[in-house]
Amino acid sequence: MLQMHVKPETSSIRPYVVCAVLRDISFDEASYNSFIDLQDKLHQNICRRRTLVAIGTHDLDTLQGPFTYEALPPSHINFVPLKQTRDFTADELMEFYKSDLKLKKYLHIIENSPLYPVLYDQNRTVLSLPPIINGAHSAITLKTKNVFIECTATDLTKAKIVLNTMVTIFSEYCKRKYQVEPVEVVYADGRSYVYPDLSAYNMEVSLSYINHTIGVSLEAEEVTSLLNRMQLHAERSASGNNQWNINVLVPPTRSDVLHPCDVMEDVAIAYGYNNIPKRKPASVKPLALNEFSDLMRLEIAMNGFTEVLTWILCSSKEISTMLNRQTDESTAVVGNPRTSDFEVVRTTLMPGILKTIGHNKDHPKPIKIYEVGDVVLLDEKKDVGASCRRRLAALYCGANSGFELIHCLVDRIMEVIGTPFVPVGDDTGYYIQRSDEPEFLPGRQASITHKGKHVGTFGIVHPEVLNNFDISDPCSFMEIDIENFL
Repeated sequence: MLQMHVKPETSSIRPYVVCAVLRDISFDEASYNSFIDLQDKLHQNICRRRTLVAIGTHDLDTLQGPFTYEALPPSHINFVPLKQTRDFTADELMEFYKSDLKLKKYLHIIENSPLYPVLYDQNRTVLSLPPIINGAHSAITLKTKNVFIECTATDLTKAKIVLNTMVTIFSEYCKRKYQVEPVEVVYADGRSYVYPDLSAYNMEVSLSYINHTIGVSLEAEEVTSLLNRMQLHAERSASGNNQWNINVLVPPTRSDVLHPCDVMEDVAIAYGYNNIPKRKPASVKPLALNEFSDLMRLEIAMNGFTEVLTWILCSSKEISTMLNRQTDESTAVVGNPRTSDFEVVRTTLMPGILKTIGHNKDHPKPIKIYEVGDVVLLDEKKDVGASCRRRLAALYCGANSGFELIHCLVDRIMEVIGTPFVPVGDDTGYYIQRSDEPEFLPGRQASITHKGKHVGTFGIVHPEVLNNFDISDPCSFMEIDIENFL
């Protein structure tokens, strides 16, 4: 068995190392690229950008064991790094890689240390300077047959997980599939460990916990079948009181399984989230406004309109000059904007819907879209100085204005909420009157009054407004404050 001897000086910088060998591996271009890509992904996530673990892979046929893991002053380390042709000392490498876009972000990990970690073989050939760069001498290629994997770390648990992930995935490409050659790591105090540790561990999970958390009633046999589909070997066992437990054998390929909730999640995934019956928690009662908003969404969707969701922040010109309105920030909530696109909180849903049309000019006509969302208006009566209002807006865009379709939508909304159309001045229902809003075409617009209160406006959008939003087709638009209906 190959050995890795760890010198005591390494304890001050990266105290742990784990190793393994993959024999008679056969790479093609796809598997080789995947091998490199896996290392990069592990370095970015579980290795925390190499701060916890650094992976080194080497062509074992170019090296001679046993190996040593040491910590030396940077001036004492000299080797040819990967993809270079001349020798560098470790401190020279630090300066050299400060201009390297990929490697410069790892320099800070050991840059200020008096000792740098380094791995040697029996002939004092440098394998790597972790966590920065491997040596060019042992670089792997498509022709490499025997791969030596070493992981230096500040966190031993993470190092074991990373090594297990590497060998379990790529042992498939070995001549003797799924066989890994272990390496003995010997510390200066005489302690000795053999890696990789591929032992599975047992976890016991209550069946009642799984069923209660997911919200289903599954038998023990069904749960074990679902877990086996998720590559977790599971068996049922009695726990007394006619209750069942699920014994799960967690393999080294599933380092993500840490807690019974992870087992429960796998059962839910295998069962299918869409198959879990929906239920409303008894302690949660939705707000009347939200329930009403959902009913409005459903009704308008059944009338052939598609819902959109736009930004609640916009530029000040989008709620003023681009809508033919005078610039007036007295009604808009102004924050501390970072960009000109997000200066104020919207006071109307109109800009967002018009921008949606402007960015989808090539979409087949007609376009029928709607949005149910909040606007914010300054309000001195509120303790925070502003009030939030829920509004409904809809737009039709096509070869003609579609004014009659928007008018029909207004009538349909009033019909489903049970408000009759009444003569002007009657406060028992709703009526419409001619309006004079600058964003609409004069003579082709109307205000909506509901039980004596103005609640909205609809009409044909003014051509200048359409031009401001780069829209070439005529559009009709309506906007209603739906909080007035509650």
